[in-house]
Amino acid sequence: MTRLLIIGGSDAGISAALRARELDPDVQVSVVVADRYPNYSICGIPYYLSGEVRGTADLAHRKAADIEATGVRLLLDHRAESVDARARTVSVRDPQGRSEAIGYERLILATGAVSAVPDIPGLDLPGVFPLRWIGDTLAIEEYMEARRPVSATLVGGGYIGMEMAEALTRRGLEVTVVEYAPSVLTTVDADLGARVRETLMGHGVRVVNGVGVEAIASQAGRLQTRGSGGFTQTSDMVLVVVGARPMADLATSAGVPTGLHGAIRVDRRMQTAVPHIYAAGDCVETWHHLLERYTYLPLGTTAHKQGRIAGENAVGGARGFAGSLGTQSVKIFDLVVARTGLNDADARAAGLDPLSVDTEAWDHKVYYPGAGRLWIRVTGERDTGRLLGAQILGHYGTEVSKRIDVFATALFHGMDVEGLNDLDLSYTPPLSSPWDPVQMSAQNWSHRRERS
Repeated sequence: MTRLLIIGGSDAGISAALRARELDPDVQVSVVVADRYPNYSICGIPYYLSGEVRGTADLAHRKAADIEATGVRLLLDHRAESVDARARTVSVRDPQGRSEAIGYERLILATGAVSAVPDIPGLDLPGVFPLRWIGDTLAIEEYMEARRPVSATLVGGGYIGMEMAEALTRRGLEVTVVEYAPSVLTTVDADLGARVRETLMGHGVRVVNGVGVEAIASQAGRLQTRGSGGFTQTSDMVLVVVGARPMADLATSAGVPTGLHGAIRVDRRMQTAVPHIYAAGDCVETWHHLLERYTYLPLGTTAHKQGRIAGENAVGGARGFAGSLGTQSVKIFDLVVARTGLNDADARAAGLDPLSVDTEAWDHKVYYPGAGRLWIRVTGERDTGRLLGAQILGHYGTEVSKRIDVFATALFHGMDVEGLNDLDLSYTPPLSSPWDPVQMSAQNWSHRRERS
């Protein structure tokens, strides 16, 4: 009977545990969870803090009891401290502070990531918070309930920063976003990021670009954020959301090599270089399906897939991870932004010759009420016509997310841009057009390529 020990109870860890139990009902699966919140949706945290989701319990993909009903043993509030790869044991500390060596035959590290912490003074002040885990969320909610802040500064203009700008605005706070880059949401092109900035400002959010935060200080019971160029902003609370850093300390204790951004190196079967140890999720390097090389892409969808593969292979399987395309979408007030694959700059950095073409289209037939505009940017390889990526902006309700999924599917299967026209996509006037906007953008790209 195989003893499978999993460290980490978020997306990758629970996916691994459930897959292992599906394939081998006799496997003994134990999951060490550092807090009391297994399998919670980290991506849903902004919607809890906005008040749109009523309780943290609603963020659980599965309840603890449901996980345990599958035969998985959960060790909640237990912290894994080190791994002895020779003895095949993990030193684990329980809620009472007692240390125990737990043995394993197979080990999966699904330790995730933590908020990246800039090297600036003032991060330990009351009212200054990172945001990654449920514990962070509860601390922020407790502070807001007790102190009733009326203003907040967000350091970082990425996905979490954008979602929290909306969430805190919904809570009635005056919000300022401070981003070092020239535009917010740098996962899309800068001119598309400028549209995001306009949306934020249209909802009362102050956006400051090109400023590096240098310190946070307490001033008369409030917090002053100071930055380059003489920037200062006083507010009642500060959220520092400048990205994620892989948690690989446990892997390092086992002698497991790390690579890009300090993430754990794995092969496509999610195996590390140390026998009997697998790793998955936000703590590992990720194989990029299009570039055919490793990168660091901490995404919930990727973590679920990698965890499932690690769980399968830990009980005797041989499945490989097909890779990620970096497909993402985010809702910012009434705007939805999505991307997949490579943009123009990504493609050039990879040594390709890209052509990027913009198309504006209605999301459905304009004679049917409620039609909205979509802005679609298609990137393809100029000489071969191969599809490389896409970016889409549109109002909430225009099916931006599902349309980026069409591009992602085409990318995954190596289609060229012209091939999108052969897809048998659905049509009815309230939902689309005989040529879907995806196909209109493909035709526009091909026409531009023919003229260039």
